[in-house]
Amino acid sequence: MVSSRSLSTLLALPALTFLSLSASALPHPRTASSKTALKLAVRINSYGIKTIAAVDRARIQILQAGGSPSVNATNVGTTYTAEIGVGSPATYYTLLLDTGSSNTWIGANEPYKRTTTSQDTGGAFYVSYGDDGYVSGKEYRDTITLNSDLVIYNQSIGVASRHSEMYGLDGLLGLGPVDLTEGTINNTYEVATVMDNLYTQKELSSEVLGVFFAPPSSDDSSGELTFGGYDASKITRDISYVPITSTSPANRYWGIDQSIMYGNTPILNETAGIVDTGTTFILIATDAFHKYRSATGGTLDEDTGLLKISPDQYKRLSSLFFNIGVHSYELTPNAQIWPRSLNAAIDGTTDGIYLVVADTGSPSGSGLDFTNGYCFLERFYSVYDTTNSRVGFAPTEHTYAVAN
Repeated sequence: MVSSRSLSTLLALPALTFLSLSASALPHPRTASSKTALKLAVRINSYGIKTIAAVDRARIQILQAGGSPSVNATNVGTTYTAEIGVGSPATYYTLLLDTGSSNTWIGANEPYKRTTTSQDTGGAFYVSYGDDGYVSGKEYRDTITLNSDLVIYNQSIGVASRHSEMYGLDGLLGLGPVDLTEGTINNTYEVATVMDNLYTQKELSSEVLGVFFAPPSSDDSSGELTFGGYDASKITRDISYVPITSTSPANRYWGIDQSIMYGNTPILNETAGIVDTGTTFILIATDAFHKYRSATGGTLDEDTGLLKISPDQYKRLSSLFFNIGVHSYELTPNAQIWPRSLNAAIDGTTDGIYLVVADTGSPSGSGLDFTNGYCFLERFYSVYDTTNSRVGFAPTEHTYAVAN
């Protein structure tokens, strides 16, 4: 498999906040008192050769073609990084976290320091990221320390010897399905992911990842990744699960089936798409986007690549309803706009109102007709359950917040 993402530019604003990453050995809800924490830095990125919307659109088009974006490091609106230890004694690296890719690799900034736990497998590591991006090097197996409670032994890692500019990041911690590692190491078909090894080494009793984000403009923009379960204190209703879609190519990723309504008006019939922490906005097929643009009255803003609406149009905005399984998830008018306090991060005007729903660039029927990105996930808790091949959602205290 050749993985494709552009790595042309990463210009990050200072971190806005921190997230905690929690570990659990339980497949069921965890109480807050049982968690152990690792801080994740949150960055709002901008100022590249493309708008964030354009990069999101390029990402989904690569996925539609069956590719796999391995790095969420260029011109992307929101990125999450963690300090991850490699070796014994551990050297700590700043790695990007992404549910849309699965390889873990280091060495883009801080050099790899071999220790007694380092094993050279003899494998060559190579991933291509689109127009001009790439990483290549050698495969090692080594000890990975997420925190004091989560240590992984003999984890496959790529050690970069050549790579595109990463602007201070050391590499990536891949949290996607194992199939996305196919063809990235020359002497093996695929490699076990971090989540796979946490499970097989009995650090976790279920291969489950819970993800909680909050709007960056909220009073408390903290968040949490939970290994082995989910944090019941973060949700206001039980998790509702749906199976991974059977439709290709969405079924290679965290793919689901859903339909979308704007108020009482259907804009996207039930179809397949993905849930992706590596995408900033909510992308929908071109025909659905045209219906949304017509319904909202938005006009395309050249500077941001997003639909822009007036204050009067915002007052008349209806909710979007994402129908997933037996539940409908309401994205309120406030949740459909980019945080106005962060307009500078997307090259918007101070008082502009920009919608976070964007065009995939292709009509429905592609087999991957939407991406529910960060702007969706900051309103709903999500659970990625490899053990049972399903994805789950639940509302949170931020679902109906008006912080934007």
